[in-house]
Amino acid sequence: MTAVAPVSPELQKLAIDTVRTLSMDAVQKAESGHPGTPMALAPLAYALYTRHLKHNPADPHWKDRDRFVLSAGHASMLLYSTLYLSGYDLSLDEIQNFRQWGSKTPGHPEVGHTAGVETTTGPLGQGIGNAVGMAVAEAHLASLFNRDGHNVIDHYTWFIAGDGCLMEGISHEAASFAGHQKLGKLIGFWDDNNITIDGRVSLASSDDVAKRFESYGWQVLHLADVNDQAAIDRVIAEAKADTQRPTLICTKTIIGYGSPNRADTAKAHGEALGKDEIALTKQAYGWPSSEPFFVPDAALAHWREAKARGVALQAEWMKTFAGFTKAHPNEAKELGRRWHGDLPAGWEKSLTQFDAGNGNVASRAASGVVINGLANVLPELIGGSADLTGSNLTDVKGADVFSAGKRSGRNFRFGIREHGMGSIMNGMALHGGVIPYGGTFLVFADYMRPAIRLAALMKQQVIYVFTHDSIGLGEDGPTHQPVEHLTSLRCIPGLLVLRPADAAETTEAWRMALRYRTGPSAIVLTRQKLPLIGRTTHAAASGAHQGAYVLKDAPAGAAVKAVILASGSEVEIALKAQAELAAAGTATRVVSMISMEVFAAQDAAYRDAVLPAGVRRVAVEAAHPMSWQRWVGLDGAVVGIETFGASAPYQRLYEEYGITAAAVVRAVRG
Repeated sequence: MTAVAPVSPELQKLAIDTVRTLSMDAVQKAESGHPGTPMALAPLAYALYTRHLKHNPADPHWKDRDRFVLSAGHASMLLYSTLYLSGYDLSLDEIQNFRQWGSKTPGHPEVGHTAGVETTTGPLGQGIGNAVGMAVAEAHLASLFNRDGHNVIDHYTWFIAGDGCLMEGISHEAASFAGHQKLGKLIGFWDDNNITIDGRVSLASSDDVAKRFESYGWQVLHLADVNDQAAIDRVIAEAKADTQRPTLICTKTIIGYGSPNRADTAKAHGEALGKDEIALTKQAYGWPSSEPFFVPDAALAHWREAKARGVALQAEWMKTFAGFTKAHPNEAKELGRRWHGDLPAGWEKSLTQFDAGNGNVASRAASGVVINGLANVLPELIGGSADLTGSNLTDVKGADVFSAGKRSGRNFRFGIREHGMGSIMNGMALHGGVIPYGGTFLVFADYMRPAIRLAALMKQQVIYVFTHDSIGLGEDGPTHQPVEHLTSLRCIPGLLVLRPADAAETTEAWRMALRYRTGPSAIVLTRQKLPLIGRTTHAAASGAHQGAYVLKDAPAGAAVKAVILASGSEVEIALKAQAELAAAGTATRVVSMISMEVFAAQDAAYRDAVLPAGVRRVAVEAAHPMSWQRWVGLDGAVVGIETFGASAPYQRLYEEYGITAAAVVRAVRG
């Protein structure tokens, strides 16, 4: 890495205090925010961005840059000040508009919104999981593409976590996974300031953090004073020297550093210091101006040296990549494709086409077949499950398991860590070059919901394989039978929820998920077998790709008296009800609605053609009916479940809870 020239202590202090004062002033002007942590961690941010991170402010998307994650996202002004000063596309005006409508400096960092922000953080602990996922992706891609003399993927992942991040359970899940996987290029800093909103950490926690991380298999180092720049350099060098363990650096800080009346108190955490206290603090720093948002020329010029350093670092890498391209043109082309997120030409030909010979299976089984077909042409599709591989059927047959000794493995054993799995997959997607998927039972989507929500907010292509999707899982009983989950997932903006009716629609669900590049997808699958529905054409031609389609219409010339809507396993029930009604002289239409989100995005003409006005609508789904009310209207009805299930064979459960063709017939007749 390019050497950094020695800098006088006076200039270092000026550069660090610029971060502190900008952070204080921005929070004060916004009259909300968190000034104390940026004031405390400014020396660390200075050391990282001017000496240790491999980054280029002129190209925030350089593929081999180091990734930096501020898990303690409430300290966003630390990051914004640092990015502005380093020369990223973030102006001083944006700093002054902190937390205001339309600014690039929202209250918590948002990826894709602010140049240089690698992930969206704020919900505490999520950033740790994201950082682990980024380190996983780096290790995996490096093992696949690096060649002797051509290390084109060779970067570190860094994070800063606070006490709150480490209190959250996700920190345990993600850190345990990282230690087990020996992710030696993951380096984290614990901001040990001993303060939470309520007061001292001791009010709620007495953990020995160092021993805890040691037990995970991390190297644990100590930085006694974050203001000691030489000590920061030494501890980072020691962290990098251990290539077999991730590193946690326990970093002692004083929240609100320099504030005469707020330092080392909870009041420095989440509220503006006040103009008088800011004046006293700047006086304590020996700050040369009382004006808000004052940036000394010398400090800015010193910070901006990061741009020249970054350009040089990237130029060095480009030479390496040019050599790699010359020596290994096919690998370079493949890596470029994966970096750009382009799917290979003709990939859809690998999608399994089911027929009567292989299609009468549970949709989870169909999904497993589809995954293995796709694996042959989509090497970037990697994933696994939260200790439910045999139930979720997520393995690529014959492929290795990702491990410390086999980084090229594409089958993942996330362990019983649903929340960690979700956050780690977010980090993998954010890093790029891979499309992660992860499986668990649908009921356990609750355990990972915060990560799902963030994947949607960040518009990341993460695929969830949720099996055992209803009371149809049977004997495991109500603890494992999802009722409210489909509705709750459908409420998340940007999440594509796909519940296929049979094996053919399962193929389409995977096609839709892989085409959906601007957000996550949840493929919701059955435990029980489903019959392959007879169609004149495959589901894609019938309209599954439009979210809902007429699966079976009334006889030609017959006036449609009602439309029966269903998803997943209940489509079979809808078809049986249609047959009973037809025998009694009532003509109906059956609509399979694989995805409400996709159907809602169709034009009005298509929606009206599928669901004609003035015709009674009845929906059936073995789940809470709330999400169907939009489609059936005030005059329609929903056959669903508004209570918990029970332990019994699934056929008995459907009878007992009234998810039957007879119930649908009664609802149609009103």
